[in-house]
Amino acid sequence: MRIADIRVTPIAFRDPPLLNVWGVHEPWALRAIIEVELADGRVGLGESYGDLETLANLERVRPGLVGLSPFDLNALARVVYAAVGGDPDVGAPFPRTGDKARATAIAAFEVAFLDLQGQALGLPLHALLGGAVRPRVPYAAYLFYKFARHKDDPGYPADPWGEVLTHDQMVGAARRMIELHGFGSIKLKGGVFEPEFEIETLRALRRAFPDVPLRIDPNGGWSVATTRRVMPQLAEPGLLEYLEDPAGSLEEMGEIARFATMPLATNMVTIAFGHVPRTVELNAVQVILSDHHYWGGLRATQHLATIGRTFGIGISMHSNSHLGISLAAMTHVGATIPNLVYASDTHYPWQEDEVIEGGKLAIRDGCVDLLDGPGLGVRVDRAALARLHRAYLDCGIRVRDDAREMRKYDPSWNPSTPRF
Repeated sequence: MRIADIRVTPIAFRDPPLLNVWGVHEPWALRAIIEVELADGRVGLGESYGDLETLANLERVRPGLVGLSPFDLNALARVVYAAVGGDPDVGAPFPRTGDKARATAIAAFEVAFLDLQGQALGLPLHALLGGAVRPRVPYAAYLFYKFARHKDDPGYPADPWGEVLTHDQMVGAARRMIELHGFGSIKLKGGVFEPEFEIETLRALRRAFPDVPLRIDPNGGWSVATTRRVMPQLAEPGLLEYLEDPAGSLEEMGEIARFATMPLATNMVTIAFGHVPRTVELNAVQVILSDHHYWGGLRATQHLATIGRTFGIGISMHSNSHLGISLAAMTHVGATIPNLVYASDTHYPWQEDEVIEGGKLAIRDGCVDLLDGPGLGVRVDRAALARLHRAYLDCGIRVRDDAREMRKYDPSWNPSTPRF
């Protein structure tokens, strides 16, 4: 059983005008759909970023994978290490600066390899990863401040969420998302307005949903001094489950950890295995949000969870704008991690397009049920893939740039952090 062909197809899909510390989401989000095909016609799927750098790295790797067995994941790693960075030594210590490019390339193809393994064995992917410890994986309602519509884009369809710039509007968005999907946790993307304003939004959410765990993620938008100033408000009893990335560096997070009264979480300062020693040394974070797309795949996510058990660090999962292949992969690996104690992030409710057969995966009671078909349990919709690839060719976006989009609203916009 050998790989006969590999296709990497860039796609673009509609994305709402969601605000964050760097600006606002563009009308189109970019992804890459990976298809690894065997000689008998079976196809394994992966999903990754769709920016030019990622696409170039995937193309560098692609030829070296033809002829491999999809069971040979060590060979996959060797090919990636040789093609991205020119260093085939997969046994060297993880660099302290991280190795996101190589980890991203491994992850993109590893999911497709595992999908093929599951198809060959007639087993769901979670069985290949050691077996499920839960029948469904919980996700959080991921709330954003947002504009009502994209600027200078008259063709953009009506946004059912509307404007979300006030506390009451945010409560309304949360209520709608919970009614639609039954989420039992809420995450607020912060770093957009003054911290005191966002804390008032948290209080409004707490009043509306007194029993739902809350989190806020300023995305490194606060200084250490600002975080210290607002800590007494954040420390109000029962307000926060955890505080995610108030500051943007590992050293700053370590300083905040010395006075924080709640767990600190990250998907910004600890994003590679080479960052773990310093993270532990500083006690900088108490929750790491893995993301198999840049940690190196599904097995790497499991390895990270084991490190979390070793050092008493909680584990959850991070999200970017993504489609069903990614959500299926997250759900398979999330089902196998015993210490996944926090509901994971997902942008999925914000996306209306889909690239898999049957349309969007269901989120019920805040969870995605395990997919028990062989491998990932999803298959690509050829017509949808062609349509979204055409959108990529036509949309004109090749690298995500939230600051560029924000300057359409505010020409003086400066995305430098910390903002506050």
